[in-house]
Amino acid sequence: MFRPVIPASGFSGWNFLQSTYDRQLASHSNSTSIENDRNNMLEKLSNPIDIETLLDDRRLLGSVLSSFNLEGEEWKRGFIDKVLTEASDPDSTFLARLNNPAYTKFAEAFKPTNGMISLSADQLVNLSQNFNRETFETAVGDVDNSMRLALNFQSDISELIGENSSNEANLYRLLGSVPVRTVLETATGLPTDIRSLTLEKQAELLQDRLSSQFGVNDLQDLRQPEFIDKVVLRFQAIESINQGPSASTPGSTALTLLQGIGSNASRNLFLSGLL
Repeated sequence: MFRPVIPASGFSGWNFLQSTYDRQLASHSNSTSIENDRNNMLEKLSNPIDIETLLDDRRLLGSVLSSFNLEGEEWKRGFIDKVLTEASDPDSTFLARLNNPAYTKFAEAFKPTNGMISLSADQLVNLSQNFNRETFETAVGDVDNSMRLALNFQSDISELIGENSSNEANLYRLLGSVPVRTVLETATGLPTDIRSLTLEKQAELLQDRLSSQFGVNDLQDLRQPEFIDKVVLRFQAIESINQGPSASTPGSTALTLLQGIGSNASRNLFLSGLL
């Protein structure tokens, strides 16, 4: 089975992954196990199926969920049944209340009509591409989870921020995506224990940090490539500090010194200089 190559953590590892992403993705997609699972999924979905058939086929369900960054969720049979059932009810507010972007995308793609799930040829192509990308990013996470989080953030952030949505609605969507919120919390210096606060307070704190750390007041700005790069670079810089630098890490001597300094102000000064 193909194993992604990430020679270092932090900046240097991220830069290497970015420069080799397309080649490594192709190698992963062409590996035997991935190709077999992908072909099995596409063959079984080439004709309409009902919800029960999907839920009863663990291999198929696992491949489908993996295509939406939901790998390992196959055991939630009753919950997945409810997601699909509610998706077909135009009056249901279940998915909005769930506030989980991955399940929302899954439900939109697999929404049953008269109890049957039917995918078009274009949808099958998109599903195949999603499967390749998401399983590759999962494999990246097995090597270095910070790299997977950064890839998830890079690919998901623009989709999460609605063009006609309010800042408040966008903040809730960002908070509902575990990879995206993890990158944002790290990059802005928010502690993970804010998750014990009300959703409204979490949104307020995140907005304040995005404004003070990145000058982002309108969340639409986060869709811009330069802001995405700034967030990912800061995230990787902090991960370098937390994990410890390698000899190839840019600024490794400074990072080593900073690990011996308990001052957050000193770390922030260094990070500001990098970015």
